Amino acid sequence: MYRRLRAEAADVLAAALSAHELPANELGLEDPPGDVDAIVASSVAFRLTEAMEGAPPEIAARLAEAVDTSECTYVAGVEPVGPYLNVRPNDTYYEDTLAAGLNPEYGELPATGERVVVEHTSANPTGPVHVGRARNPIIGDSIARMLEAAGHDVERHYYVNDAGRQVAVFTWAYETIDDTELPPPEREKPDYDLVRYYRAGNRRLEALEGTAKATAEAEIQAIMQGLEAGDEATLERVHAVVDEVLAGMRATLERLPARFDEFVKETRFLVDGSTADVAERLRALPAAAEEDEAWHLDLQADGIDTPLVFLRSDGTSLYTTRDLAHHEWKLEHFDRAVTVLGEDHELQASQLLAALEQLGQDVDRIATVHYSWVNLPGGAGMSTREGTGVDLDDLLDEAVDRAREEVESRLDTRTRDTELDEDDIERIARQVGVGAVRYDIVAKQATKAITFEWERALDFDAQSAPHLQYVHARCCGIIEQADDEVPTAPDASVLDHPAERALLEVIARFPAEIETAAEELAPHTIATYTREFADRFNAFYRDCPVTATDVPADRRAARLAVVVAARHTIANALDLLGIEAPESM
Repeated sequence: MYRRLRAEAADVLAAALSAHELPANELGLEDPPGDVDAIVASSVAFRLTEAMEGAPPEIAARLAEAVDTSECTYVAGVEPVGPYLNVRPNDTYYEDTLAAGLNPEYGELPATGERVVVEHTSANPTGPVHVGRARNPIIGDSIARMLEAAGHDVERHYYVNDAGRQVAVFTWAYETIDDTELPPPEREKPDYDLVRYYRAGNRRLEALEGTAKATAEAEIQAIMQGLEAGDEATLERVHAVVDEVLAGMRATLERLPARFDEFVKETRFLVDGSTADVAERLRALPAAAEEDEAWHLDLQADGIDTPLVFLRSDGTSLYTTRDLAHHEWKLEHFDRAVTVLGEDHELQASQLLAALEQLGQDVDRIATVHYSWVNLPGGAGMSTREGTGVDLDDLLDEAVDRAREEVESRLDTRTRDTELDEDDIERIARQVGVGAVRYDIVAKQATKAITFEWERALDFDAQSAPHLQYVHARCCGIIEQADDEVPTAPDASVLDHPAERALLEVIARFPAEIETAAEELAPHTIATYTREFADRFNAFYRDCPVTATDVPADRRAARLAVVVAARHTIANALDLLGIEAPESM
C-alpha cells in the first residue's frame, strides 16, 4: 500500500509540474514534518523558487491547485502546508492495509527470480567465535533474511579458510603436542578442546630456535604445499582438525541463530584447478609483474597503491588468489553476491574487486558490507591465538542468565502461579537474552563501532529487544483476552481515532521498509522501524481499548483486527532481525 501510495503521489505531482511546463524530476518525496493525516510529503517547492518565481509556500499552493487525484486508488488529496505538499491517504488505504496485515506472512514481497549468495562470518576455524566477530553473523544473517523477504532466492555460505598458514600450524600442533601437556578445555565443545593445540603450537613455534625451529617450519611448509597440490592425505589431516573446530563453531552460531546452507572450503578451489587457472590468467594481464620469483598485480590504475601478490616465490597461492577463484564461482552460479567483512578487510576487498574487473568479471554484481567492531566495556583485546577476549558462548550465557533474573523479577503472582512454569521462564529468558544481544548489535549502522552494554540491551522500558518483544506479547495477550474469532472482513471505516490510523500507517510501510533495507543491505533500518512501530502501538494501546465492555461491537472487531495485523507486523519485523517473538513475557 505505501509503495503504491508513493508511486501515485509521484505521478500526480509530476502531472502538476507538467501542467506548469516544468520537468518532473526531484520530487523530494519524504516523511512529512508532523501532520498525522499525511504520511508522504514533497519538498519540491524549495527547488522551484527561480523557475516559478515565488516563495516555497506560494509555489506549493500553486502546485496543489494543479493536482488531480481522480484516478488514484489511495491518494485522497495533496494539500499545501507551508512550503510542503502533504499527501493524504483515503479510507481505501486504511482498509487495504488492515486486510493485508491479517496475513501471517505480511510484509513478504513477490518472488523476483534472482539468486543471491550471502557469505558471512567465515571466521578462521582455529577456535571459538569471540565477541569481536559477533557482528558478522548477526548482520549477515539479517541481510539474508531481508533479501529473502524481498523475494530473492537466497543461499547462506560460510567460506572456510582451510588452506592458509594458520590451519597448517594448527594441524602441525595437533599432531605434535600431547594432550597431557595442555590445560583442560574451558567447555566440553570441540572448538574449545582443539583451540588448546593451536594456542600451544603458536607458543612453541615462538620459543623454538635453530634446527628445531627449521624442522617445525619445514613440516608446516610441507602441509601448505600438500594443500596447494590437492594432496588427498594432506587434506584428510587438515580436515580432521578443521571439521571438528567447525562443528563447535556451528553450534555456537546456531544459538544466535545463524545457520548456513553450505560451508564452502577454500581447498575446493585448489583441488578443482580453478586457483591455478586464475593465477595463470593473472600472470597474462598487462598489470602483472614478477619480482624475486613472486608475482603481483599492479592496481594503481584502480586507485590502489598496494599491489596484489597472487603467487609466492615458492609457487603457492595466497588467500586472495583462492578467493578470486571463489568469487568467479559465485558469479557463475548466482546473479548477485553479497559478502560481510570486518573493516580490517577493506583493502583486501578492494584489491579483489579490482583484480576481478581486470579478469573481465562484472563486479557490479558483487556487494560488500563492512562492519566495525563490537567492544565490551573495558575494551579487552580479542585474539584466538593468544586466548584473550570474550567468547560468544560466554556472552550468550550471561545474556540468558541476566534475562532470566529480569523476567522472574517481573512475574506477578497470578502469572507465576497459573501461566508460566520453569520451562516457560527458561524459554522466555533465552528468547529475551539472545534477542537483546542481536538487537543491540544490529540496531547500529554497520560501519559504526559499538560498545555492548547490558543495561541498555536488557532494558524492558527503553528501545531494546525486550521492549519490542513485549509489544508482541501484549498483542498476543489482547487477542487471547478478547476470546473472539478475528473478523476476516473488519469494517475499517470505524477506525477514525488518530492513534488507530497512525498505527495502520506504520503497518502499511512495512513492505516498503523491507524493500529499502534489502536494496541498501542495511538491517539497522528495520531496527529503526521497529522502534517507531513500538511507539505507535503503545499509543494505540493507551488510547484505544479493545476488550473494554463499553467499546461498540463493530469498533471492537476492527480494533482486534488491528492488533492481529500489528502482531504479524512486529513478529515478522523481529524475525528479519533474527529475534524471536515471545507470546508471553
